[in-house]
Amino acid sequence: MTAHLDALEARSVYILREAFARLEPLGMLWSIGKDSNALLWLARKAFFGHVPFPLIQLDTEMELPEVYAFRDRLVADWDLSLKVELCPPEEAMDQTLPPATRSAARKTEGLRALLARDGYQGIIAGIRRDEQSTRAKERVFSPRRLDGSWDFRDQPPEFWDQYKTEVPDGTHVRIHPLLHWTEIDIWHYTKREGIPVVPLYFARNGKRYRSLGEKNITFPIDSDAATIDEIIRELEVTRTPERAGRAMDHEAEDSFERLRTSGYM
Repeated sequence: MTAHLDALEARSVYILREAFARLEPLGMLWSIGKDSNALLWLARKAFFGHVPFPLIQLDTEMELPEVYAFRDRLVADWDLSLKVELCPPEEAMDQTLPPATRSAARKTEGLRALLARDGYQGIIAGIRRDEQSTRAKERVFSPRRLDGSWDFRDQPPEFWDQYKTEVPDGTHVRIHPLLHWTEIDIWHYTKREGIPVVPLYFARNGKRYRSLGEKNITFPIDSDAATIDEIIRELEVTRTPERAGRAMDHEAEDSFERLRTSGYM
């Protein structure tokens, strides 16, 4: 496992450094979840304890209280440069989307407004291929169109870790340094490195959050896993999807894909 985690870490650090060398301005989305915190840890490793680009939280003001408390503590402890982008209200979203998907779309529109205003060429995000089937179609350096949308049928080849980083005016690239990781990899790495995580991931009274999102559309799962070792053991045998607690994933079959193609993380 040590060699496996070392290889994952080395590739992610390489991707982060490539993005920093080739794309300006560059920002990193920070959801404060387990993947996002592992990515932040890797960024600090890649740049010797300093993150040389802003962290961006797309805030619907609907995160769980523990998430906001964790965010504020880590920003102070690690001296992070954080931009909080408030997202538009749900009433401004596409009303043809199912309710939970419409709520999730607020972050898509928040990111779109940020890109239009600040002109980022590169946005780093902590998604993984194993998390959701639509994300399995992503590239490490994934180009977006002028409107921020994503065409999964038109993705550049990525052979021998050679990435396409040219960005036409008005467009941007999403960079995914964790794309090759799995959920269990994240937890093994979090344990090895001692990465802090929001306490909601650990079971209390037979419930824990496996995936963190807004409090109105994310729910805990049944679990007695109260430590990282117990979480890993649970994941080794479970057949329950990681996003089982996300209300959006139980709505229309194409809800997630509609959001992803329009610019969702």
